[in-house]
Amino acid sequence: MNILNNYLKEIDEFIDSKRDEILELWKEIVNLESFTGNKQSVNVVANRIQSEFVKEGFDVEQIDVGPNGNTLVATLGMNRGKEPVIFSGHMDTVFKNGTFGENPFRIEGNKAYGPGALDMKGGIIIALYTIKALNSIGYNERPIKVILSGDEESGHEGSCGEKALLDAANGGYCAFNMETALVDNSLCTGRKGRIGCIVEVEGVETHAGNDFAGGINAIEEMAHKILEIQKLTNLEEGITASVSVIKGGRIPNAIPKNCKIDIDIRFDRVEDMDKIKQSVNDICAKTYVDGTTTNVQYIAQLMAFETTDNVMKFYNFINNVCEENGFAKFGFKRLGGSSDASYLTIANVPTLCAFGVQGQWNHTEREYALVESMFERAKIISMIVLNLDKFKY
Repeated sequence: MNILNNYLKEIDEFIDSKRDEILELWKEIVNLESFTGNKQSVNVVANRIQSEFVKEGFDVEQIDVGPNGNTLVATLGMNRGKEPVIFSGHMDTVFKNGTFGENPFRIEGNKAYGPGALDMKGGIIIALYTIKALNSIGYNERPIKVILSGDEESGHEGSCGEKALLDAANGGYCAFNMETALVDNSLCTGRKGRIGCIVEVEGVETHAGNDFAGGINAIEEMAHKILEIQKLTNLEEGITASVSVIKGGRIPNAIPKNCKIDIDIRFDRVEDMDKIKQSVNDICAKTYVDGTTTNVQYIAQLMAFETTDNVMKFYNFINNVCEENGFAKFGFKRLGGSSDASYLTIANVPTLCAFGVQGQWNHTEREYALVESMFERAKIISMIVLNLDKFKY
């Protein structure tokens, strides 16, 4: 048996010996709820995770990005003289604290439940124990960097979280984004970007019977804009625009003074974001009903995770390593949901997403994670890291 095979055997034994410990920490981190809109609770989780990486010898910095949870950046072995391996992800969840009662983590059969058990605290635990396993065999080939956002689920709204991610990712050799893994064993090689925005129109309210002519109908103005916004959809270009929520008016017998819509826009290419925003601005700047005023506010923005040549080279390398070492090969998919993998590829780091715990039904009460995939993924990623010197791009 060669040295590498000896290391892989040691890693398998290490992960297997830590099963109960892994499950207990997973439970603890999930029960420390971290709704994306609650900075304090996200930072409690950040502090707990920081303590684990400090024990592994990491230098850890928490970056205050503004109104949302901190970004955690942990580094180990930066004196090793090579570009670092990056593990990335996020610590926040979409569920308001208390949604599922006290201590919501539970395991039933082969599935784990709880806010963020799948999306994506399971992935954080996998990254941590992959690193613990590598440390246990004395791995020192490349520096290791961990980048965890505290506000991915809110699209870094109002924060400098995107800049923190880009700055931390700069100079990385490759990245494992530890987002939710797919149950069909596919990796994510691309994701749509997202723009979330609110448009508000203001008119003049009057009695619909006594002073119809004196009113200025905000809903009528918004109706024109909705039709134009929907026309931004171009399926061939990978762009979709959906006016998903509309609120307007106060009572049936009054001309409505206000109308508000929430818009979800998705796109395939980084370069499309500014063009789409300019189109939305142009639509909102045009007035159809004299006397109305319109305001547009961008509340969430995530860049597209593009399927670059280097992304596919990394994917093919990983499958070659899996095949050589007796693991099943991964499939690949592009997904419509956004993630911070986009910022790593913008930083020119070959990145694959969906390396975390496998499961389904993100962002719903049915969300679950497959328990055994926690241990298998840690073993697979450890094996890939040990072979990284064969990866050329």
